[in-house]
Amino acid sequence: MKNLQRYFKAAQQGGWPLRKLNFILSIGIPFNRPHGIRILKISDDEVITTIPYRRRNFNHIRGIHACGLATAAEFASGLLLLNRLDPARFRIIMQSLSMEYHYQAKSTVKAIFRLTEDEFASSITEPLKEQEVIYCKCMIELYDESNNHVATGTTNWQIKPWEKVRTKL
Repeated sequence: MKNLQRYFKAAQQGGWPLRKLNFILSIGIPFNRPHGIRILKISDDEVITTIPYRRRNFNHIRGIHACGLATAAEFASGLLLLNRLDPARFRIIMQSLSMEYHYQAKSTVKAIFRLTEDEFASSITEPLKEQEVIYCKCMIELYDESNNHVATGTTNWQIKPWEKVRTKL
């Protein structure tokens, strides 16, 4: 887990390091592998993921299935948070996910999530200094190859220090 951020930083250059990160995540997150969900771009302020237009991802009318679009959106926002927060110090878990669908996805779709340094500081860094648990609401936009706004996803992530996490065994 501690090497994950090193892979994120290397992948920002694209090329082989990005392919390597996609491979590592396909093993670490096996649910995404059969759907071909991948990272196209990762930086400190932006993550773009993609879900291909292929039979495995189709719904009953040959569009990309709603759940596939939701997964691509969740993946984009979660990766950016993992890239910016130390996973050894903070547990990040999705509290809720909602989607609004605007246009039928009949081609490969990109999920785009952006969070500037100022937004990160005001919504995450500063509140974590004063609160044990915070919630970060992320809005992810999804576009097809013709730049049609296919959907908007909203994920709400719970972030807390690992020492505050209590689980039953």
